[in-house]
Amino acid sequence: MTTGDFELGLNSFGEVATDGDRVLTDAETVRLIVEEARLAESVGLDVFSVGEHYREGHNDSATPVLLAAIATATERIKLGTAVTVLSTNDPVRLYHEFSTLDAVSNGRAQLVLGRASATESFPLFGYDLADYERLFEEKLDLFMRLQREERVTWSGSVRSRLDEQRLHPRMRPGGIPTWIGVGGSPNSVIRAARYGLPLMHAIIGGRPQRFAGNVDLYLRALEQFGHPAQPIGQHSLGMVADTDEEAVETWWRYWRPIVARTAAERGFYAPTRQRYEAELDHGALFVGSPETVAQKIAQVARDLRLSRFDLKYDIMRLPRVARTRTIELLGREVAPRVRELLTLEANHV
Repeated sequence: MTTGDFELGLNSFGEVATDGDRVLTDAETVRLIVEEARLAESVGLDVFSVGEHYREGHNDSATPVLLAAIATATERIKLGTAVTVLSTNDPVRLYHEFSTLDAVSNGRAQLVLGRASATESFPLFGYDLADYERLFEEKLDLFMRLQREERVTWSGSVRSRLDEQRLHPRMRPGGIPTWIGVGGSPNSVIRAARYGLPLMHAIIGGRPQRFAGNVDLYLRALEQFGHPAQPIGQHSLGMVADTDEEAVETWWRYWRPIVARTAAERGFYAPTRQRYEAELDHGALFVGSPETVAQKIAQVARDLRLSRFDLKYDIMRLPRVARTRTIELLGREVAPRVRELLTLEANHV
């Protein structure tokens, strides 16, 4: 990675915002995301990505449609996903959606594929969680073959076979940038390396540096599989405000109930103020003034050899003005400061 190649992006899960005391409707939230993507481009950010969820308060269930709308409202910014649940998508349909998006956006489409940490899509689309691993493995094999081969003959256990199938519209030669999203599983890291695909770590709690072993494993596995070096990215939550105090207190107000709900669902830690402050100090929350956030991103970029960092900026009912300010400050102040810090570090090596 050279410092000039380092990318900063935004991730949205389509979470509803507030405007004063009013909670935005789903439709208003969808339109807000398009506006925020346009703003992200105007302040110089590199990537805007949308997740895929099927739960109350999230409006990212039709990700390719939303990205297509963003494509028509922007000209330069790369458009991706965070994360596409490949296990409950059909690879043929996914190819069609993203080859079309890539055409509409003039070559700006990419995606992150994952197995799913939130599993609502499995019962919704009639899949069995017992097939969790097999679904992803077979569908990834098919999806990558569809991208990399002109005509595909394929058979497996998770969908009907294909015979000499050529899909349209065609993707660019070799397909679009396709990352593998991982939550820490070494098997997932090795899978990404086996296919020669970029690695995106989803780090939402604890010290990001604990993933350094996975980075080493990934780089060794790439070499063993005969693939060249690939980008490594990180997705984490956070907010940027004009002062540390404003950011810390605002994020605490909206982060706390989300973590409390998640703790009840999945057995995560309780959202105590002490734990929150530890996450701010050395954990996976990137919350603070532009200088604070830039210093933390630069540090983790050095430690994990990142070439991309995506900030998940929307959290349930966060005021739209706070979301807007995060985007403005991330593009105008944080991004150039991170690159400056990484350049200074590189020049002293």
